[in-house]
Amino acid sequence: MTTDANPSGRLVVISGPSGAGKSSIVCRVRQRTGAVFSVSATTRRPRAGEADGRDYRFVDRDAFEKMVAAGQLLEWAEVFGYRYGTPAKPVREALAAGKTVLLEIDVQGGLQVHAKMPGATFVLIVAPSDAELRRRLAGRGTEPPDVVDRRLAKAREEIRAAEASGVYTHTVVNDDLDRAADRVVAILAQENGSA
Repeated sequence: MTTDANPSGRLVVISGPSGAGKSSIVCRVRQRTGAVFSVSATTRRPRAGEADGRDYRFVDRDAFEKMVAAGQLLEWAEVFGYRYGTPAKPVREALAAGKTVLLEIDVQGGLQVHAKMPGATFVLIVAPSDAELRRRLAGRGTEPPDVVDRRLAKAREEIRAAEASGVYTHTVVNDDLDRAADRVVAILAQENGSA
């Protein structure tokens, strides 16, 4: 089954450029709401502090290709040379159980999800400015300046694509982590009240 017209739960797609603070917001929203986090698969190596099965399912390129070929991914994309995708089965099972499921994915993936599940809630997370986004990306200390520049250019493209799509009906500026998480929780409450 490729389309889930009326799942019992609520699917919430949270997208935004690298450095916007998606992961931190998703963590706080989960703590405050009990929502389920969909663990994406990726071909990139773990960063310091990341654990397989908690942050991502770290797989090699061959395993990822097999997942794509078998139709096991709700969406997938290649970003900066690595592949990322959302395993469909756990998402569908959680929705069928009436749970709110959070997908933390890029805009490209969000648009793929919208094609299959247009009833989902789509939230775009953005940094308050380009300068702040650059500071956050450089502050990670994991990438050289040219990669930070590429990520910043990609961020601008992602935001334009999200705004042009009309799919992302909610935009949250992450100028303060607690306030941004509060805004997402309020969006979920509003959406659940209107469902």
